[in-house]
Amino acid sequence: QVQLVESGGRLVQAGDSLRLSCAVSGRMFSGYVMGWFRQAPGKEREIVASIKWSGSNTYYADSVKGRFTISRDNGKNTVYLQMNSLKPEDTAVYYCTLRFTDNGNWAYWGQGTQVTVSS
Repeated sequence: QVQLVESGGRLVQAGDSLRLSCAVSGRMFSGYVMGWFRQAPGKEREIVASIKWSGSNTYYADSVKGRFTISRDNGKNTVYLQMNSLKPEDTAVYYCTLRFTDNGNWAYWGQGTQVTVSS
């Protein structure tokens, strides 16, 4: 059983930086894929970034490329989302998620953490 717990969301101003963390409990394997999704009010949930637990194969949505960085610390069993140059349109609930293979369903989800960017 895997559990994901996000933290780090808060109210910030446009242009600020913020780092989200996702603590992962349970045994992890290099082939697992970790992802960050977000959902803004009235919008569908969308993928922001993903990374293999091995550290390879990162993916970023076009809207965050060059501003966000996903990383993981195997020793701490934690995945991070470093968000720089934040914009009001980045306001959303951010969710950490996991899937067992590159093309599998996202099987586990955290409870989400709220990020609000004021203009």
